Amino acid sequence: MMRIALSCLVVLASIAIALAQDVKGSSDHPLLPRYEGSEIVVHQVERFADHQLRVSTDRKASLELEGKVTRITYRAPADRSPLEVIRNYETALSAAGFAPIFSCARKKECGDIPGTIETGPRQMAIWGGWDDAVRYVAARKASAEGDVYASVYAVPNHSGGPSRGRTIIQLDVIEMKPMENRMVVVEAAAMNRDLTSSGKVAVYGILFDFDKDGIRPDSKAQLDEIAKLLKDSGGLRVMIAGHTDAKGGVDYNRDLSERRARAVVEALARDYGIERTRLTPVGVGMAAPVASNRTEEGRSLNRRVEVVDLGG
Repeated sequence: MMRIALSCLVVLASIAIALAQDVKGSSDHPLLPRYEGSEIVVHQVERFADHQLRVSTDRKASLELEGKVTRITYRAPADRSPLEVIRNYETALSAAGFAPIFSCARKKECGDIPGTIETGPRQMAIWGGWDDAVRYVAARKASAEGDVYASVYAVPNHSGGPSRGRTIIQLDVIEMKPMENRMVVVEAAAMNRDLTSSGKVAVYGILFDFDKDGIRPDSKAQLDEIAKLLKDSGGLRVMIAGHTDAKGGVDYNRDLSERRARAVVEALARDYGIERTRLTPVGVGMAAPVASNRTEEGRSLNRRVEVVDLGG
């Protein structure tokens, strides 16, 4: 009995030592376990951010994703190759319900993928170099609550320090849950004041899923107020102008913003009985920002619908 108790203490002590090697405050992502014996050396979580997911050897073909982004850098145990690591992750991804959408091997296939994986001096120091042993896989898990994407990048480290000769693993998980709507619904009276004083009013309560033109159900409160404005001012004609941030091409964003503007016009006419002759949809795209497109906060302000007074 004493030997069994002692053995248990030794096991618990070894587990505690292993966990202590993770950076403070870090943890595995709940959807994917770590490669056995790996240590977390970098752990980053952004509740809502954008992320470029590589799904081709061509960087321009990356998926532009938005949602909760978790980035975990692991240091694998000694003598574990990137191939062995990536094969284990492929199995783990499949077991978790992910379907592969792209994979590559070696420098020729993976191209400049390291340029999108490394995100700061700390990680740059950890990677230290890469060669033809690199492996990469990207996968998607469909979900009614929002799709989840994951990528795993495994590369041998040839720099000095504790990472030398070890495989470094970069796991990125992007959960495509919509951003919480924290913008206040603009009431009809306030919109009327802005239209009188400046000729236009920006509303952020009309919401669309990423890269889509279908109005989300939680937009109803703002649509109610726009309809009330139009019904209270029977002679008012307005332009419904769709605006996007600067991600993506000019023509694509203009088309997306026009489709969204048309969706708003359709909803006002169909659901509220507003005459279509009073509503003019226009897609502005990225051409009229109200904030910097260099930050997510700025981009969220640029994604909006504006109601513009066209007179009576």
